[in-house]
Amino acid sequence: MEDKILKSSIERFKRTPMPKQPPEVRIHNFNEVALGFTPEQAINEAKRCLQCPEPKCIGGCPVEIDIPSFIKQVAEGDFEAAIKTIRKTDSLPAITGRVCPQEVQCEGVCVLAKRNAPIAIGALERFVADYELSKGGSKVIEVAEKTGRKVAVVGSGPAGLTVAGDLAKLGHEVTIFEALHAPGGVLAYGIPEFRLPKSILNTEVNYVKQLGAEIKLDVVIGRTLTIEELFEIGFNAVFIGTGAGSPKFLNIPGEELNGVYSANEFLTRCNLMKAYKFGEYDTPIKVGENVTVVGAGNTAMDSARTALRLGAASVTIVYRRTEAEMPARAEEIENAKEEGVKLQLLTNPIKLLGENGWVKRMECIKMQLGEADESGRRRPVPIPNSNFYFDTDQVIIAIGRYPNPIIAQTTKGLEVTKDGLIITDELGRTSRKGIWAGGDIVTGEATVISAMGAGKKAAKDIHKYLMKL
Repeated sequence: MEDKILKSSIERFKRTPMPKQPPEVRIHNFNEVALGFTPEQAINEAKRCLQCPEPKCIGGCPVEIDIPSFIKQVAEGDFEAAIKTIRKTDSLPAITGRVCPQEVQCEGVCVLAKRNAPIAIGALERFVADYELSKGGSKVIEVAEKTGRKVAVVGSGPAGLTVAGDLAKLGHEVTIFEALHAPGGVLAYGIPEFRLPKSILNTEVNYVKQLGAEIKLDVVIGRTLTIEELFEIGFNAVFIGTGAGSPKFLNIPGEELNGVYSANEFLTRCNLMKAYKFGEYDTPIKVGENVTVVGAGNTAMDSARTALRLGAASVTIVYRRTEAEMPARAEEIENAKEEGVKLQLLTNPIKLLGENGWVKRMECIKMQLGEADESGRRRPVPIPNSNFYFDTDQVIIAIGRYPNPIIAQTTKGLEVTKDGLIITDELGRTSRKGIWAGGDIVTGEATVISAMGAGKKAAKDIHKYLMKL
């Protein structure tokens, strides 16, 4: 009996591994790397959950999914009930199950994490979302009677889609305005197919449309229409969720050379404009033999792994701190290393050198770590006279993004920070009555689920505002 109890205890700490494409296979295609749980794997993993009487995982989720309930339903094999539970608070579960940093959110506070491995909450969320898709797609939950109130949502990224879905469910007439030719914002232009297939994104966008939201593409708010004009044509409230789409650069000599891309341009060409299918699509893209990616976030990992799949012989990530401080998800760093991406750590580029207008070499300086800075990470400090060079014929800059300034420049009375971020209170209210904002345009570059959490808060407050008109 004691042996049986001990075995059961040990099994509880074993996390079910996510099946993946082998590295030597996946670097030759853009298909999804993680393959998802089978029903048996999902049930086994769900049965590990302790069903804590005071679960911390819900508080670790920015959109407050009832995690214990949906996991219990998976453990019982009731997958339809599980997806209904998730969709009460999350309009995009197939997306959040794939790209959320669960390890620092819901899974980071799981009680089992103290002993070994937390419940694979993200993988289970993805499983039930995919199960729903396999049964014919998303089912429309109940939608309230029409209120006659109209809301304009600017931007169709995670914050905008969440606001639109929540307000449409409450019976409001919602129109999303998207500047690009396809919906999804950073989900469409920034995340590669091998991490988030466009078919999955389109399914979730269609769910929001099923709830009643309309999407108007190729409309640049601030140019095609101003915020003031949205009110003039009858909208009662406006939510701004335009994200952070303007790339940051290193501002070093040589950055103007051919062969130097921002990660934004590189990934947009590939993800949104299908450059990896050049011939079938008209978007050209240049890929060098020896590609260098500067930065260490998820965008850097996506850029490096995309370059490998496009045929680069060698891809190196240059980062000024150590691997322990890299901001990318641990899973994505591991995937990149498995695929052959090299890490050049404690290194900072200071100059790019070229021949005939094309980048050929990078001058770098070695770094060491000093005291912690405002981010909590140890500050990188240059080591004097440690300069060195290495050859590269393509450089991708992936060190972050700024907010697009168009709306702030064209909307009177909208207060912004010195960096162009829109200032709001905790409910997403801006300095202008009737205008809310949320996501990266308020916080700076953050996570998909954080943007969705901001969208949910704003949607609640917008609803209260509309019902008093």
